[in-house]
Amino acid sequence: MAAVLRRLRASSGTGRAVTRQRHAQADCRVLLTEQLEGIKAAGTWKTERVIQSKQAVNINVQGSSGQILNFCANNYLGLSSHPEVIAAGKAALDRYGAGMASVRFICGTQEIHKELEEKIAEFHGREDAILYPSCFDANAGLFEILLSPADAVFSDELNHASIIDGIRLCKARKFRYQHKDMADLEKKLAESQDARMRLIASDGVFSMDGNVTPLPQMCELADKYGALVFLDECHATGFFGHTGRGTEEFYGMGTSRVDIINSTLGKALGGAAGGYTTGPKEIVALLRQRARPYLFSNSLPPAVVACASKVFDLLLSNAGLAEKVQSNTQRFRKKMTDVGFTIAGEDHPICPVMLGDARLASQFADLMLERGIYVIGFSYPVVPVGKARIRVQLSAAHSNHDIDRTVDAFTSVGQQLGVIS
Repeated sequence: MAAVLRRLRASSGTGRAVTRQRHAQADCRVLLTEQLEGIKAAGTWKTERVIQSKQAVNINVQGSSGQILNFCANNYLGLSSHPEVIAAGKAALDRYGAGMASVRFICGTQEIHKELEEKIAEFHGREDAILYPSCFDANAGLFEILLSPADAVFSDELNHASIIDGIRLCKARKFRYQHKDMADLEKKLAESQDARMRLIASDGVFSMDGNVTPLPQMCELADKYGALVFLDECHATGFFGHTGRGTEEFYGMGTSRVDIINSTLGKALGGAAGGYTTGPKEIVALLRQRARPYLFSNSLPPAVVACASKVFDLLLSNAGLAEKVQSNTQRFRKKMTDVGFTIAGEDHPICPVMLGDARLASQFADLMLERGIYVIGFSYPVVPVGKARIRVQLSAAHSNHDIDRTVDAFTSVGQQLGVIS
């Protein structure tokens, strides 16, 4: 009898727990549904289009007939589906397997991981490099390890979310300066002269606007106030500057002025995944010992490593791809400006076509797809309210005909929606 009563009480307790869980989930669903409906009402709902082919200039999109011209990928060098890159990945699968099933310091480091880190350091002209699963992880791992409560960090107000989140994790004093405003940066540097170490952190190129940080002036301030300079070069590495060395090269500063560079393998450098930090060997060594995203994340898969390594081989032997990106950029920007569009940014293959209204940007992108051009509208919270745009991205793989056809489509849609006359 006692055993039966215990079972009944246990059953009753389980029933109450299930009821509480159902009520909690129901309340949560109501709250989340309200937020989701608010996003839709604001015209900022993001729909994921489904691609049914490999990433390339010409793609197949679910729901569309025929091939679509892709003008919104981060595939700046057009190498994500390059035959030599694909072959390198396939060979690595056969030789090294699908994955390491381990973090780096246990049993997750193969020779190809070390070789890629060496190539990254060589490409950037730095002492050493460390791989991460993504550049988001690289940014999450850096600031917490490098900076203490005795230090200070200075961040551009429009820095990428991964830089912002990485800085939040550290205990240093935090200063946010106005976008690209070196006078405001200097004011904040002057306010923090009691800091043990100071680090200026900025995107090299700001991904939503295609504009470039004023690196020469930033480095002058760093010299004046004894600060280090950090750049996130995700939208610069491999294609920006004469040989693709990034923001330093764009300004003619050589490849050793910035102290620490974080960048990605998931854009120009093969387009798969992965990120890295490159800089002084002591910083890299400390990150290997303490950076949590490095210590507690699986190693990059061998095929991803091999694909990125092959891209660096191509870049180290040929600068022509970076030059093609620049010529395509100049052609698109000039033609779009000539027909009346406002293009933000500074001679960069990120070419934001400014529209202002979120609904207009979404409608514009849909009409472009009907004309066989794949672009996406960006609106709040990705960009500020009232700054909605179509972000076009040029690739070395685009032909002059591709660019001209896209400009013609923009012109047609722009006239239909009253954006241009």
